[in-house]
Amino acid sequence: MTTTTIPAVTADDHHVTVPTTPPKLIVKQHDASSSFNVTDNTRVLRDLTRARALTVRDRTRQIQRLEKFLESSGIKLSSVVSNLLGVSSRMMLDALVAGERDPQVLSALAQGRLKAKIPELIEALNGRFSDHHAMMVRAHLKQIDTFTECIDAFTLEIEAAMEPFQAARDALETIPGISTRIAEVIIAETGGDMSVFPTAGHLASWAGVCPGSNESAGRVKSSHILPGNKHLKAALGTAAMAAAHSKTSYLAVKYRRIAARRGPMKAVVALEHTILTAVWNMLTTGEIYQDLGLDHYTSLNPDRLKNRALKQLHNLGYEVTITHAAA
Repeated sequence: MTTTTIPAVTADDHHVTVPTTPPKLIVKQHDASSSFNVTDNTRVLRDLTRARALTVRDRTRQIQRLEKFLESSGIKLSSVVSNLLGVSSRMMLDALVAGERDPQVLSALAQGRLKAKIPELIEALNGRFSDHHAMMVRAHLKQIDTFTECIDAFTLEIEAAMEPFQAARDALETIPGISTRIAEVIIAETGGDMSVFPTAGHLASWAGVCPGSNESAGRVKSSHILPGNKHLKAALGTAAMAAAHSKTSYLAVKYRRIAARRGPMKAVVALEHTILTAVWNMLTTGEIYQDLGLDHYTSLNPDRLKNRALKQLHNLGYEVTITHAAA
């Protein structure tokens, strides 16, 4: 590194030596998980819920491997049953591993409504299943059972750790799309204490479910969502998709309206933001979620909806006269 002598602006006119190469800037990356102090109870819940989520993911991958291996042997059981590890399908798989190969005998193990699909089961179970396939399926099932036992153990520990947050969890479950597991993840990741977030917007920004702001000289370069708490964001994504498929909630109507204009991905993020805003308000005020209903947007401007319907009928060639219905 070269140096240059420049006059220093001092009273005694001394000279100082300074480097010509500017120092490197050290930028510390923001860690969302350290935005607030985590209590011992919250840390325990985080460890348990995150471990359970990873185990569920591993179990799902193992089931997918089992399904792919069965198809390689000509067994197309997953094309008939909705759950490859349901009661009926598990009995059939255990029978295959035990040495039974007759599709008629295997399909007779169907229970409940699956009995109506016995002809399809016979065709799906008519494959090239050998002793080698039986050994491999036995290994897959053993690993799946191990993952299931771990998930059940984590769930028991989470249930015990959730005792101080029982009321908050019950309240969050009233939001469409939020199941017991998702409510537990929300509480574990946020600590269940909204006082650390001044507003719902702060919580949404911390979670990474609100648009970013990258603007320079009046030009918007990007508005993509920013990185946030990936565990909370994943849970909210699951909740948003479940709410979007609801038939009776305001969130489903909002999803369809936004998806029609801006696409399904932006609609999912919008639902995540709406759900998290409801979470902040509920945990702050103690109120229970109240759905706005399917007709929320209709009630905001009924004349606009009426005029749109009349215009559509007119474009189809109809002349319509409307009158108010009797009360």
